[in-house]
Amino acid sequence: MQVNNGPGRHPIFMAPSNGSAGYTPGRVAPVWSPPPAKAPPPPPLKPPSLAPARPAAVHLSEARSWREHAQNQQRKNTYICTGISLGALLLTLILVLSLTSGDVLDENCPDQDPTLRTWNPGQDPKKAVVVGSGERLRLVASATLQSLTIQSGGVVVFADNKDGSKNITLRTRHVLIENGGALHIGGPKCRYRSRATITLVGRSDDTSIPEVPGFGRKFVGVRAGGTLELHGIKRPSWTFLSRTVPASGLATGGYAFQRNFSRGINLRVVDQDSGAVLLAERFDTHESFNDSQRLDQLLRTLPSGRIVTLAVGDSAVKSLLGETKRTIQELLGSTYVNDLKYRQAWALVAVLGRGNGSCTEDTREHENHDTGGRALARRDFVTVDGVRFSVAAYSEWRNGFPISGFQVDAVDQVVLNLQDDISNWRAGERIVMASTDYSMHQAEEFTLLPCPHCTKRQVRIQGKPQFTHMGEIVDGVDMRAEVALLSRNILIQGEMERSCYANNWCQYFSHDTFGGHIKILGNFTSVHLSQVELKHMGQQAVRGSYPVHFHLCGDVDQQGGYNQPTYLDSLSIHHSFSRCVTIHATNGLLVRDTVGYDALGHCFFLEDGIEQRNTFFHNLGLVTKPGTILPTDRNDTMCTEIRDRVYKGYVPSPATECKAVSTFWIANPNNNLINNAAAGSQDAGIWYIFHIASTGDTHGLVPETKSELTPLGIFYNNRVHSNFKAGLFIDKGVKTTNATSTDPREYLCLDNNARFRPHEDSDSSKPRVAALIDTLISFKNNDLGAWIRGGDIIIQNSGFADNGVGLSFASDGSYPKDIGSSQEVSESLFVGESKNRGFNGGQNKYWGAGGVDNKMRTLPRNKTFPIRGFQIYDGPVRLLRSTFKSYTSTSERFTSAVGFNLKNVWQLTPRNNLSSLYFLPSVTLRAFFGRPGQWFEDNDLDGDKNSIFHDLDGSVSGYPDTYAVRADNYLVRHPDCVNMPQWNGCVCSGRYAQVYIKTQGVPNLSLSITRDEYPDKPLVLRGINSQGALSQQYQPVLMMSKSYTLHWNGQAPKEIVLSLVNFDLGDWTLLGLCYPPDTAFQVISDFYHRQTNVFDGMEDYGSVSSLAELEKRAMDRKYFFDKSTGLLWLYTRARHGRSGHSYCSVRGCERVKITATTSTKQTCNCTAATYPKYSRTPSAAVPMPKPVQSCSRCGASKLALSSDPSISYLQVQIKPLSIAEEQKNDTQAFITVNNAQYNLTKNGFLVVSADACTGKATKPLLFAKVDSKMEQYFKAGISVRSIVLLASRGQPDGFAGVAQYLVPLGAAKVADLKGKGSLAFFGFHGSPSAQPWASLQVGQGEEAVGLQERYIPLSLEEYACPPPTEQPARKDLDLLRKALS
Repeated sequence: MQVNNGPGRHPIFMAPSNGSAGYTPGRVAPVWSPPPAKAPPPPPLKPPSLAPARPAAVHLSEARSWREHAQNQQRKNTYICTGISLGALLLTLILVLSLTSGDVLDENCPDQDPTLRTWNPGQDPKKAVVVGSGERLRLVASATLQSLTIQSGGVVVFADNKDGSKNITLRTRHVLIENGGALHIGGPKCRYRSRATITLVGRSDDTSIPEVPGFGRKFVGVRAGGTLELHGIKRPSWTFLSRTVPASGLATGGYAFQRNFSRGINLRVVDQDSGAVLLAERFDTHESFNDSQRLDQLLRTLPSGRIVTLAVGDSAVKSLLGETKRTIQELLGSTYVNDLKYRQAWALVAVLGRGNGSCTEDTREHENHDTGGRALARRDFVTVDGVRFSVAAYSEWRNGFPISGFQVDAVDQVVLNLQDDISNWRAGERIVMASTDYSMHQAEEFTLLPCPHCTKRQVRIQGKPQFTHMGEIVDGVDMRAEVALLSRNILIQGEMERSCYANNWCQYFSHDTFGGHIKILGNFTSVHLSQVELKHMGQQAVRGSYPVHFHLCGDVDQQGGYNQPTYLDSLSIHHSFSRCVTIHATNGLLVRDTVGYDALGHCFFLEDGIEQRNTFFHNLGLVTKPGTILPTDRNDTMCTEIRDRVYKGYVPSPATECKAVSTFWIANPNNNLINNAAAGSQDAGIWYIFHIASTGDTHGLVPETKSELTPLGIFYNNRVHSNFKAGLFIDKGVKTTNATSTDPREYLCLDNNARFRPHEDSDSSKPRVAALIDTLISFKNNDLGAWIRGGDIIIQNSGFADNGVGLSFASDGSYPKDIGSSQEVSESLFVGESKNRGFNGGQNKYWGAGGVDNKMRTLPRNKTFPIRGFQIYDGPVRLLRSTFKSYTSTSERFTSAVGFNLKNVWQLTPRNNLSSLYFLPSVTLRAFFGRPGQWFEDNDLDGDKNSIFHDLDGSVSGYPDTYAVRADNYLVRHPDCVNMPQWNGCVCSGRYAQVYIKTQGVPNLSLSITRDEYPDKPLVLRGINSQGALSQQYQPVLMMSKSYTLHWNGQAPKEIVLSLVNFDLGDWTLLGLCYPPDTAFQVISDFYHRQTNVFDGMEDYGSVSSLAELEKRAMDRKYFFDKSTGLLWLYTRARHGRSGHSYCSVRGCERVKITATTSTKQTCNCTAATYPKYSRTPSAAVPMPKPVQSCSRCGASKLALSSDPSISYLQVQIKPLSIAEEQKNDTQAFITVNNAQYNLTKNGFLVVSADACTGKATKPLLFAKVDSKMEQYFKAGISVRSIVLLASRGQPDGFAGVAQYLVPLGAAKVADLKGKGSLAFFGFHGSPSAQPWASLQVGQGEEAVGLQERYIPLSLEEYACPPPTEQPARKDLDLLRKALS
């Protein structure tokens, strides 16, 4: 945004120039440019004035001389032309001959254009270069310039060569391309192979060189007629982990120990299969012969193959027995132990029983309390799952202190398993791995190391990870970490100062935030950026200066005349100081495969609310931090301190005006999001915001955007996680007026002025168009997985896990503003607390017990926050065919599958319909209505009390066609209701609707409603407006066909309007309203049409003399005023049916208006006079149904919801059983494949295999022991391309011998199973390299394996499955084609 001071002048949009200077919009400037046009002949010269004609004297000598001169000149010209031709021919021959036989000029390669001239401008930071008409230059060496302007047909191309060694760096203050100028680095069909760097230099406070109008400083700029083509080596931009990487790289967590004066021999025993430290001991062999004997005995009792590491602290030889030395020599292979000296440093790492070849040891001589260095022993090992690790021991004297220590780690040895072929990611390049926990700050950067043993889907990283990063589907939800390549061979970067300076918001940032920027203006000729790295770009203190900024460009696709639509492809934008990609008044741009990492402010940013038809395909944004530019970018501190655009001394409210920074900021719904990932933002991952008018530079250009009414573009297969406020947020708008005394808030602050309600052609008079959210993966979002307001909206095929609240819908608004809409969720999976327990660190705030296993884990909000899967706020909503798992309360926290909005003042509709839901046994609280206490407070606001949902088929409560309500709401229950004490609710039959009660004339009124069947159980409502308002609204849910009385805590309102909300044809209630006995009434009925704000069909109510008569004439419009009790009795009855989800009837909103005239000002609470006179016996208007059995077709049809919808997954579970577990009365051992369970009821091994291409399981096999039959099966009985699952029970004979058969199936080595209690193994037969999901889990002692679950992908390329008869559909690519068509 160029200006943020509110409305300004309207920009002038011009169609792209057609034909001027020979440029066609959208056409890539040809790299084989035609030769310059021949210059036209000069105009004829005006002849000089001549003297009067006279006969010319002809002299032969003169004529001969003239002829000879002409002939000589002709010969001279001929020689010149011939020379030029021969020179050109010679130059061409030299160029051709200089090429090898395999080198052929490629017309797709810009640098191979023979019309280019070699250019080496050298290093001159004061030279401002202008490349103009006829100048076509090939930059062949690094250069430093003050500036570079390319214009009027000038061309600059970076030179390249076949082996990619032509590395060129251009340092300059700016590059400006305009009016036919072009800059090329590579081409779309001829990728640049060398390394090209443009470094943009300059400080924000340097005024020695003036700013360039419209661009400022430190930029690459494209004006009208300019061409910018940058195309680096084509490589995968980002992918997913395919195997979980634990913190430290080792599942055991690694080990580090160091101590001073730990005298004697310090010992550690390490498990060779896992890297776990099994034993830590110190033996004071300096003073104690007993310790020497103990060491000897210990070494003799350890099993062969254990890793043993020793380190001397201080001294160890005085009492070290010869027998112990021999044992160390024989079992550990030491050659130094016999010759150890007093205070000599000694360290050893060895494999017990494997001889000298497995031993590494080192010594250092002690002299003057110093060993002059460290005795260091180190050896590398590999776990049974293929993880490489090292074990090190060290010993030294330093500065008079004896130091010894041990280390078990995977430093520089961690290998990442990735989903895609990334074999062209190179050692030395940088990557980033996203957080898979609540805190985005668990994202980590790494440098790649050489890895000769890696497959094409593996890379090795320098150092080790600090945090755990998931690489699998967990509990059915895809939680794999995104891994992105940050490095590219084309780099544009800002040259930065070492710290913040001048007016660059140094109060908020310690680092320099004045980076470079790329800005493209309208009417450019061609812009395509592909495989480019943008580092240190963006200017936090200069609006409109972003890493990539399309500024007022209009249509940049074929609709704008661009035959080659504009795109950004596979950019890496990282460590940005202001956004990532800004699309400003620009339509039809394609942004794909682009990474935005560590950016200040909204990352992928649509600016003014009028940007449409832009497509974001397979982009990744992560670590989006607050910035200063817009109020919505700011955090708490920035929000309250930056006040230069508010009215006078106004202090903004961060919660309602700021704190909305988002990775994808979508300011108009008519844009497309496909396959994107928002992997960590301070506030939201994806935020759809609604501008009621165009803003910023285009303010007033579109006075009414109708974005609220605009249908949603394509939303498919997007994922949001590790965001603090919400994963997906669809709600709210921005303020579109300047600050005034009436509204002192800042222009463009967050505003609650918009509701998404899409209609055909953005016309509210036309039918609604449902917004489809298809395949949303949302996990580890601190507050909300998704918050969506408006309708019609449909969510399907989505997964929500580990969110504070999984999904919450909010309606368009309360009646009468909202006309009623639809919100639906289907085929989705909700997980409360998954097996992804997180990692305590990386700015995660909360750590405590939770989950089904009640183990320590990271938590959303805090330890007591009530986790909910599906939250009901108001409605109406429909939740169907969905699955819930792992919602288990703790002693500190309520965790429920279905819950309600906390402290809710709003209305709730009984049309919240739930059906076909499946709850796994891990759900201990299916629904919860809250109770007084933390978070719920008194739990007594109007919405709290009216909480309700309709259980259509009984899949929630067990009772079909019933309503779940709060236990203490006697307006809606009856004697046959089934109490649900855990829910703080009950389940009731009946028909339910709402009466909207609007009062006028008396402030501070509370309404007390009593059902005549429960006169001692009134429900008190406060109303949703402020207590001081003269008008108040109440919206109780009532059971139909019942009578109620209404009382007040003050004067009766002068006017009451009763509106029938969600009443179906024939529904009725009998209401008695309390008034003083002297009141006179006017009662009328009418129909309210909200679209036109018209009332019609008015009819007066007549009075009758008794309640009995009123009941007889229930169909008539009559009322009865009982002066003895002060009750005005009348019926509210629906005389017309509803259509769809409308709150009102097809005729209009049926209303009853009561106008009361009285001179009495008494409090109108008639309860004492009403009861017991009008008390009735409680009864059920609709009988309670019989309970139903479990629903066989309920729940989501998919067991796993992943970010690869085209891939099918096999859900497999293995539950082994050890003798120790059996002794604790555990009896279950089994293997399941897609819910088909195969039980292991006897001691032995159970093997199940499944076809890795189809998922079809074979008949299970039981082996009572390891014998020749089992050996034969593993060697020849398993089909190729099989997933192999193995479980054990008890301790069958030959238990340890099974390990040898697992190596061909994916185990990295023969595991040591001696002394182990149970095992679970996942393997694959048919591939030379192990699959990333292959693993062996073993239990030992009290540590059980437990239930192991995997979601294994089917039909992967590496399985070498037979080719399918037809290629599987790729819905994402089909949708991309549709978006671009």
